[in-house]
Amino acid sequence: MPELSTAPGPRPDAGPAARPGAGARGTWGLRDRPGVLWLALAGLMTFVHPFVPESRWLMVHLVLLGALTHSIMVWSTHFTQALLKTRPGLDDRRTQSKRLWLLLGGTTLTLIGVPTATWPVILLGASLVSVAVLWHGVQLVRRLRAALPGRFRVTVRYYVVATLCLPVGAALGATLALGLSDAWHGRLLLAHAMVNILGWVGLTVTGTLLTLWPTMLRTRIGPAAEGRARQALPVFTLALLTVVGGALMDLRWLTVGALGAYALALLWWASAVLPPVLAAPPREFAPASVGLALLWWLVGLTLVLWRLGSAPDWAAFADGFGPTVAVLVVGFAAQLLSGALSYLLPSVQGGGKTVVRAGQRWFDRWGTARLTVVNVGLLLCLLPVPSIVRVVLSVLVVLALAAFVPLMLAGIRAAVRAKWEVEASRAAAQPPAGATPTPGTPPGAPDRMPSVWSGGQLVAALSALVLAVSLGVAADPAAAGLTGTVRPGVGASGGAAVEPTGETTTVRVEALDMRFEPSTITVPAGNALVVELVNADPTTVHDLQLLGAKTARLAPGETATLEVGVVESSTQGWCTIVGHRQVGMVLDVVVVGGASDGDGTHADGQHDGTASPGTPYPDSATPFLDPDARVTDPVDPVLDPLGEERVHRLTLTAEEVELEVAPGVTQTRWTFNGRAPGPTLHGRVGDVFEITLENDGTMGHSIDFHAGALAPDRPMRTIAPGESLVYRFTAERAGIWMYHCSTMPMSSHIAAGMAGAVIIEPREGLPEVDREYVVVQSEVYLAPGTGQGGEAPAEVDADAILAERPAFVTFNGIAGQYGEAGEMFEARVGERVRFWVLDAGPNRATSFHVVGGQFDTMYAEGTYLLGPQAEGTGAQALGLQAAQGGFVELSFPEAGHYPVVSHLMVDAERGARGVVEVSD
Repeated sequence: MPELSTAPGPRPDAGPAARPGAGARGTWGLRDRPGVLWLALAGLMTFVHPFVPESRWLMVHLVLLGALTHSIMVWSTHFTQALLKTRPGLDDRRTQSKRLWLLLGGTTLTLIGVPTATWPVILLGASLVSVAVLWHGVQLVRRLRAALPGRFRVTVRYYVVATLCLPVGAALGATLALGLSDAWHGRLLLAHAMVNILGWVGLTVTGTLLTLWPTMLRTRIGPAAEGRARQALPVFTLALLTVVGGALMDLRWLTVGALGAYALALLWWASAVLPPVLAAPPREFAPASVGLALLWWLVGLTLVLWRLGSAPDWAAFADGFGPTVAVLVVGFAAQLLSGALSYLLPSVQGGGKTVVRAGQRWFDRWGTARLTVVNVGLLLCLLPVPSIVRVVLSVLVVLALAAFVPLMLAGIRAAVRAKWEVEASRAAAQPPAGATPTPGTPPGAPDRMPSVWSGGQLVAALSALVLAVSLGVAADPAAAGLTGTVRPGVGASGGAAVEPTGETTTVRVEALDMRFEPSTITVPAGNALVVELVNADPTTVHDLQLLGAKTARLAPGETATLEVGVVESSTQGWCTIVGHRQVGMVLDVVVVGGASDGDGTHADGQHDGTASPGTPYPDSATPFLDPDARVTDPVDPVLDPLGEERVHRLTLTAEEVELEVAPGVTQTRWTFNGRAPGPTLHGRVGDVFEITLENDGTMGHSIDFHAGALAPDRPMRTIAPGESLVYRFTAERAGIWMYHCSTMPMSSHIAAGMAGAVIIEPREGLPEVDREYVVVQSEVYLAPGTGQGGEAPAEVDADAILAERPAFVTFNGIAGQYGEAGEMFEARVGERVRFWVLDAGPNRATSFHVVGGQFDTMYAEGTYLLGPQAEGTGAQALGLQAAQGGFVELSFPEAGHYPVVSHLMVDAERGARGVVEVSD
């Protein structure tokens, strides 16, 4: 339309997309609101994701399935009508509304079904989405057949092929929701992602930008653009078919070749479509955002090709797909959507330049700052930065993207208000004689929008990013390599005892497999020592402390330089990560000609080897507890009832938090989901468990599920901070099974709290009981005198673990928590109570006993030792070694208080005790 032209006179080559008013004008709630709603929910999800199941999946699909799919349905119809000029009644607004309501319902069901693991709901949602999109494709074909021959019909053909892709992607997604083996999951994940991103979204984008891109840039369409788009479409289509087929048939070389062909076709399309940007560089937010989105699209496709080429198998490909998803969702999809809508929504209001630009001024606000924060912030997030830095940057990026929503609302309001004013002025007065202004454009008004680029905004955005990085580093300086860094060393007694030579000995030391290599280094007397530490371990964080100087914690692949200074006598350094020194991660420094104490004690007063034989533990390792202290946050021992779902999806986040381990005593615990023990999983034989492990800690962690039988090489591998993996297994046997972190030293990780229970019932279930409780026994190891009296909480004491001297033995992580009024186990006279018991250790056995009670059913490690509900026989204690589990059942004959203990009485006295309060 004339109001969108930026040059005087007609522009016949600008193409029909220059007339966006060919579709529905003004506001239309069903067109404008659902996409905004999905985007707003995606932004909200980034802030509440720790509390929502399947939150990462939801964030991705709120953008792609919700906002982007809705917008594609709306705007491809709009452009089809603009290009083909078919009669209005062929696909009126009422028919379009029915499709959009169908899509909205299917999307909602899908977004509910996956987090709740309700496969029938997922299937129904995917089916409704597919029906809506196929109906949309049928209407596009009808328009093509009814239209007269004309230019740019190839755009609509792109839309038609795209509509065939989404149902395929939806079917693959519904199949993924069933829970599959690692290999099948990786293959279907690739097919699902590519047919949706490159097909449904990609073909729509390439078809639309044929005409929309130069229109947004307010320049002419290239003469070769239409021809190259026609040539590229068959290649795109064949490549997508081959990608899906190659992935499903496990022909990775074929999949790589097909993706390469798609990339070449994309470059061929771009060679004719994108050159207009050279003639008219983007001045407004909309084309700049779309252009950057296209660059991220190419980056995402490159990452997929790289992952396919470098991953050893499909499971590894799926585990490393996270950064690619971030690029495609944030860099490509979210930016593309906000950029395209920033142009389209003001344009469809109608009313002339005054109206359109009144809205566009809002969409362009803070454009430089928003673009800088999103794109530079995303780039920084992809770099190997500490996890806390990545979190702070992610929040900033989300806020920059979320700013589009209020700006869009303000822009639409401004356009509507301007439209009213223009219409009122037209009705009130006619233009002066001889004056011929453009309708709706005041005389002398500028012919184009002011440039969105601002040096001040650029500086402000970069400053905000620098501040975000600084805040992240300040929150966790060790992870950023800024604490305990280097300082000039002194002699072991505070000053050099030998004459300095002025020379320096520099040694390169690698940390790998819980060892330093070399493990012994030699320094001539009088030389200064410099250690160049390289963390060559592929998964685990390490550091080095030597004579008071200390490196930061190094992530895999990182390097630090430790300037020790002149060392006066032989000494020893070690890794300070809990447990690493105890398993032998020590570095001996031998000074040639220096003094040595000669008794195995080095100049720093430390002993050789692992556990220090002279560790001063008191006679009683359990500290004295204040009798008036109470547990502030007891753990609920009630077992959640078994649901109907057969696929169980759960995200377990490894994180380090301060928790109570006894009344008035705290410790820094290493946890799954902020609790120790971790969440109890509950299912049946035959159920599939899909567990996503995310490492938000400061060191490497892993997970091992005893309830599944599979090769541990990949699913149980240690992952570095900031990484994640997906662990899938099918429960084939009933019982109560342990899961735990299996990163070395395993004793420290389990003792710090990284363990939990998986309860698997037979297919037909167990006999019903009135109450079910879960009791996970474990040990707590504290250094003497720590964790009390307002002191900072201590970490697990690895020396105490090796000496097998627990400070507490607990039920469900807190010593004695079920012995207090209001926190006891509860039952009524005559009720059947089932106690599931797991000994998580890592070292102590248990003898589970209820004082005053007798068990008539006892099950341990796959065998009924008694019962079920045996008559005339009974048992008094369930004996379990570490990592063993079972259950007991009993009923209580009369009201009263029945102590629950481990009958290894020293452990009951250390806290492995509780009380069953039985009422009439």
